[in-house]
This record gives sequence, C-alpha cells and structure tokens, in this order.
Amino acid sequence: MKSDGESKFSQLLIGLGLGVMGGLIAAILARKETLDGLRERSGKSLDYLNQLVGKLGETADVVVHQGKKFLGCKGANSVEQTTKAEEQAYQEDRREYLGG
Repeated sequence: MKSDGESKFSQLLIGLGLGVMGGLIAAILARKETLDGLRERSGKSLDYLNQLVGKLGETADVVVHQGKKFLGCKGANSVEQTTKAEEQAYQEDRREYLGG
C-alpha cells in the first residue's frame, strides 16, 4: 500500500502533466487565432494599399494630362513640330546673315 507521501507525489505529477497538456493545447489554439487575425489584417491592409495605388494612378494621369495641356504638347507630334520650327528658324537666320 502506498503511503500518504507517495500518493501526494503521484497526484502532483498527474496535475503537472495535465497542466502541461492544457497549456500546450491553449498555446496551439492561441497561435492559430493569432495567425488568423494577422492574415485578416494583412488582407485588409493590402486592399487599402491597392485602393491608394489606384487613386495615385488616376491622379498621375490627371496631372500628366493637365501638364500636356499647359505646355501645349500633343505627344510625338509636338516633337516633330518643334524640330521643323527650329529647322525653319535656322534656315531663315542663315539666309538673313549669309544673304543666301
């Protein structure tokens, strides 16, 4: 038969074992909930960032359009027109100074 000290020791070991198992289960469940929460928050953050990028793109398009309007540019045609105008001015200056 077990003495009173031996039964208390075995009860202590059983209690410790159950406590450790309960703690491990609680940690695993808490970890899963934490990971789920982080995934949810990161998904919301990505959605928010995508919205901001879309707004930034729209704003950039408006700014570029207004800049072109302000400068009187119409894409590649403006480069050709500028080159032709410079060439014509050069030819006129040349005729004027060289008498040609």
